[in-house]
Amino acid sequence: MLLKIEFESETPIYQQIKNQIIKGIATGELAIGEDLPSVRQMAADIGINFHTVNKVYTQLKQEGWVVVHRKSGVMINPDLKAELTEDYLQTLEENLETLAAEAYLRGVSKEDFHGMIDKKYSSFIGRGRK
Repeated sequence: MLLKIEFESETPIYQQIKNQIIKGIATGELAIGEDLPSVRQMAADIGINFHTVNKVYTQLKQEGWVVVHRKSGVMINPDLKAELTEDYLQTLEENLETLAAEAYLRGVSKEDFHGMIDKKYSSFIGRGRK
């Protein structure tokens, strides 16, 4: 998987990496059980501090997306069961509220906003995890 980092973006680099790994799992671009580069290797490939990659891997591990083995490194969790929890639903609703508020203030119509969400969600169906 090729990561595309926008160094001038307002989105922090660690968040860009994390988002792309999760999208990669959803699309099937990253397979369940697939090895990810070591912290140092990914940092060197991207040209960033290894602490940034370590932060990404730590968060992904805490959320259950990856597992870390001392000998074999980091891999997409072979037992991935992304559970729908009350905490996740609350976070999702908060994030959507912010996105909806910004879209409203910038003049995006309700229909266009719904269409964008539907298009993005539908793009994952049948491509990766079911």
